[in-house]
Amino acid sequence: MRVSKKTDYALRVLFTLADHMGGGPIPIRELARRNDVPKKFLEQIMLALKERGWVDSLPGVRGGYYLARTPDKITMGEVVRHFDGILAPIQCVSLAGYTRCSQEPLCRFRRVFLDVRNYVANLMDHATLADVSKGLPVSSHEVFLPRLMGGDGI
Repeated sequence: MRVSKKTDYALRVLFTLADHMGGGPIPIRELARRNDVPKKFLEQIMLALKERGWVDSLPGVRGGYYLARTPDKITMGEVVRHFDGILAPIQCVSLAGYTRCSQEPLCRFRRVFLDVRNYVANLMDHATLADVSKGLPVSSHEVFLPRLMGGDGI
């Protein structure tokens, strides 16, 4: 599974707004600066987030964006699906993007991808902004654990 820049940026902003919940709106220029997102690109993303009812805005000098729903009512799965479509690693195990493969009746590795799809979907659909916000950022040490370094492309 690969997440697009649009989804990455949308998640960054949503987590910033979740962390700031109750503190008033944040101007788009400030959201762009805090999250290292090009302002023009962020404007498009914010419109999409607003259309989904995840954020709202206030105009004016003291205006900006704020979460329209509580952080426990927005999941990462919803956001990823909205911007990137599907969570499945291959089309023959996707619900929304299913494409039949000629090898389906014989394929044994498809089961592993189905398990990956189910695991990722379950994890993402239960990962609310509220729950994830409570966690700590990932350290470099965690990313480069020696026991995970057995293959290229991880």
